[in-house]
Amino acid sequence: MKTIRWGILGASNFARQHMGPAIHAARGAQLAALATSSDEKAAAFSELFPGIRIHKNYDALLTDSQIDAVYVPLPNHLHVEWTLRALAAGKPVLCEKPITLEAGEFDRLIAARDAAGKLAAEAYMVVHHPQWIRAKEMIADGAIGKLTDVRGAFSYNNPDPGNIRNQAQSGGGALPDIGVYPLGTVRFVTGEEPVSATARITWVDGYDTTSRSQLVFPSFEMSMMLSTRLAPYQEMVFHGEKGLLRLDYPFNANVHGEARLDLIRGNETITERWPGVNHYVLQVQNFCESLRSGAPYPCPLEFSRGTQAAMDIIFAADPGPA
Repeated sequence: MKTIRWGILGASNFARQHMGPAIHAARGAQLAALATSSDEKAAAFSELFPGIRIHKNYDALLTDSQIDAVYVPLPNHLHVEWTLRALAAGKPVLCEKPITLEAGEFDRLIAARDAAGKLAAEAYMVVHHPQWIRAKEMIADGAIGKLTDVRGAFSYNNPDPGNIRNQAQSGGGALPDIGVYPLGTVRFVTGEEPVSATARITWVDGYDTTSRSQLVFPSFEMSMMLSTRLAPYQEMVFHGEKGLLRLDYPFNANVHGEARLDLIRGNETITERWPGVNHYVLQVQNFCESLRSGAPYPCPLEFSRGTQAAMDIIFAADPGPA
């Protein structure tokens, strides 16, 4: 098995706490290099991953001949630029979500991917988790009958004005940060796209902190609540004519709770659990396998474009900040 040597552009906390360890733990992957101008952040990575090479700027990592793939955890507004630059340097790239801030930007990414002949994808880890793969199978198999209603909620409390998630100029806001989760998983499970939406959004300094939206899909409707100003909570419920599926901690498995799926029909509840499964590791392994064998990647840019289009519909349904 060819080992895929990874480089990370930017020493974000998320990369240090989650994706760096995932690359290090993934079968057939090696965390080989990091690009950062911060000596302090470089030292923190070197302590966790002895032997990692440190580049002082991003371009130096992109021209490193000993790097086979690049992971981009930069602020949202930089994702398109550095995905394109990685592809131009001949590097496959896995970029954090949201990879763009509007669906139209995907045209450039897809064209660059195809021109370079290199894999580029959004780091949407949840579709690699067996919890969501199983939910998709159960919906398709009619476990709850005809699906008519979906409810999704995701919240956490982060009022820090210095955090990039709370800065409009960096592409911050609740919908860009966490809207991809309920919207993307519903699309993944059902294969349907929303056709319209209504929304009420709370704006602070030009970015959204809380949104409540109702989306109409061809065969069902979805209600969604997102917030970066409420206590941590996440849940997805798929309600059909014969039963319902409830997913606890569907987006941060093993961080806030155990990945679990409940199939509820009448007085009967069947529970499936996936303790210890790390979807970040699975994501890296699937990306590496696609690079080695050419196998289709589970989350191509075309899929991610649909999720961004759904977010665009929600933003369009609200008049925006006064």
